[in-house]
Amino acid sequence: MVKDRLKIGISACFLHPDPARAAFAKKTLQYVEQSMAHWIMSGGALPVMVPSPVGDTARGEVHFDDYAQWLDGLVLHGGADVWPGSYGETPLQERWSGDRIRDGYEQALVHAFVAAGKPVFGVCRGLQLINVAFGGTLYQDIATQRPEAVLHRDADTYDQHFHQLEIVEKTRLGALLAGASSYKINSIHHQGIKDLAPGFVVEARCPEDGMVEAIRGTGPAYVAAVQWHPEFHQPALGTLDDTPLLTDFLQAAQAAKDQLRTL
Repeated sequence: MVKDRLKIGISACFLHPDPARAAFAKKTLQYVEQSMAHWIMSGGALPVMVPSPVGDTARGEVHFDDYAQWLDGLVLHGGADVWPGSYGETPLQERWSGDRIRDGYEQALVHAFVAAGKPVFGVCRGLQLINVAFGGTLYQDIATQRPEAVLHRDADTYDQHFHQLEIVEKTRLGALLAGASSYKINSIHHQGIKDLAPGFVVEARCPEDGMVEAIRGTGPAYVAAVQWHPEFHQPALGTLDDTPLLTDFLQAAQAAKDQLRTL
């Protein structure tokens, strides 16, 4: 029944006012990418976009904590760069200034869901945001700051750009993907983890340059993230089957929901 389905929040992407945009040029737009919603649906859950309760048009008494209490889990998906000021740096180039407003919104969401005992899963930018939210730092541009690294983003091929994944032994991710027939993942990012946040462990890396590809919190809260986009993977392309990651996250959401019912 619908009432028994898990409700999973998806953090919104932002389109800020832009006079060059044809529609709603002077307005802030918030949206989710279709593939992410469908990926969550594939696990039987109901995806719910979480609009920001703050901004210059804010009204009413809805807060981040209200979403954390109502929803069963949170997914942070991809999008704009993280603002370097979020981890104490200035942008090396103006184009890497990121989205300061979205950073503040998503950090508030993450901390609200963790405080409520609800699981959090990050994808691509979501991994970077989680790392920063808990005290880590990023490479603003991998090609500039790690020139020996392999290419991690190709604008022309986009989600058809791939590399292999190296799992760290004796990690939860390793256990979840132990039966995988392929460790081929997409790579659509030019930023990445530099200093890992305290209280987190690395669960996977790129075997060619050691760039971090997956992390997990070591505390009581379920906080995990991957640098690739599982929602873009297709079996026909021979990519990693990410179903175990979604299943594990949804099981954690169900467990948290069941626990709260008994209180």
